[in-house]
Amino acid sequence: MAQESLGAWTDEGSGTRGNGEVPDRCLSFTVRGPWGHFRRIEGNVVKQTYRIIPRTTVSGLIAGILGLERDSYYELFAPDRSAIAVEPVREIRTMNMPMNTLSTADGNLQSLNGRGKISVKLPDPTALRQQHNYEVLVDPAYRIDVALSDAARYRELRSHLESGTSHYVPSLGLSEHLGEIEYHGEFDIESVPSEETSADSDANAIDTAVPNAIDDVVLDPGTRCQVEESPAFMTTDSGGRTTTGFTTYAYNPDAEPLGVRDIDAVSVDDRTVVFV
Repeated sequence: MAQESLGAWTDEGSGTRGNGEVPDRCLSFTVRGPWGHFRRIEGNVVKQTYRIIPRTTVSGLIAGILGLERDSYYELFAPDRSAIAVEPVREIRTMNMPMNTLSTADGNLQSLNGRGKISVKLPDPTALRQQHNYEVLVDPAYRIDVALSDAARYRELRSHLESGTSHYVPSLGLSEHLGEIEYHGEFDIESVPSEETSADSDANAIDTAVPNAIDDVVLDPGTRCQVEESPAFMTTDSGGRTTTGFTTYAYNPDAEPLGVRDIDAVSVDDRTVVFV
């Protein structure tokens, strides 16, 4: 493949990701911070968090680096135009943290400079605070591998990562949970030799969270495995934004590899990863 087609798929002419194909190359970086919260969509008295950063959140993080407007980037990260892998690189820990909040419902907002050319709506600072318990991640860190079929956006993202710049401040879910990004580089995506397996000769040792392969996980003695389903793809419609697809991840909360049978794994920077 020509050097100019960075981020394009192996099917050079189509620019799509059909038939299980993966790109030739990807960009790799780690996002980390002291706190994180990726709100679970199901309701609860305690506002719970996903343990693995959802694919939709990764898309929003990258869109923030690129300076893309809210709800404008869903096609860029469609399943046939992008590939993303997520690896927890620290033990996943959580704690409950009480937070005092103000309502942001329309009826509880007041206009600032309402008669001027620019008007901003803010919560009423005189209103009583509401206390909610948030389940937060402690010292979360995830290594992200990403490829885009849009070569221009791919090069733009690579440029930002190389220079350490971002249009919007990166965060780990909630805007107050600021994150920092460490760029690892651009890597070839290579096939995994069959001999690179775990103690079970039929299972590959996968470093990333493993999407949609719960029944194929092989647990070695002492290995922990947890499972969660989170939003993966979104679109916009007349009612706003809508989740169009979910991914079920199996992962090791100790940030260690999992043995998985019959999985389409590839090698990135001497790591065995699975894209979704």
